[in-house]
Amino acid sequence: MWEQVKQWDRELFVFLNNLGIEKYDAFWIYVTNPRHWIPLYFFFFLLFFLAFHWRKALFSLLFLLATVFSVWGFTNIVKGFFIRLRPNNTPDLVDLIRVLQEPTGYSFFSGHSSTSFAATTFVVLVLREKSKWIYLAYIWPIIFIMSRIYVGVHYPSDVIVGMLVGIIFAFIFFWLYNKAGRRIY
Repeated sequence: MWEQVKQWDRELFVFLNNLGIEKYDAFWIYVTNPRHWIPLYFFFFLLFFLAFHWRKALFSLLFLLATVFSVWGFTNIVKGFFIRLRPNNTPDLVDLIRVLQEPTGYSFFSGHSSTSFAATTFVVLVLREKSKWIYLAYIWPIIFIMSRIYVGVHYPSDVIVGMLVGIIFAFIFFWLYNKAGRRIY
């Protein structure tokens, strides 16, 4: 059964990856680079300072950073445990897929997915009472994880599991944030 699931994952990856259109390659390569999202990170920080007084904003920011760095560390531990080759490094797939990037690390699960969903979910949980529009922030991690399949470096299961792990970490850290925040505020 596990082999069948892995086969479906590979087939879905090949299908989604091959939907790519060459004239959009530059867009997806740009989107998949975390450095290009730095203005969005600063926007998230700014939202905290617009929504709360400086102490609570700083407190929120510190918990956001703790969430992201914790999920990032956990992701790297799991990658070292599962040691799953990325699609772009899998000899059976090289002739079947479009490869726009060639990282050499392991695939399971996606760090882009886990960290972006952890950050976004934490920001949404903290700010959802301040703005109903904050849910639009989920556009970022969705585009971000789609780019990982498009550029040929993650299977769909990598990004889905990463998304779920990121959301779980965000809820855990939001719970801790509320618990710690009661003592401070």
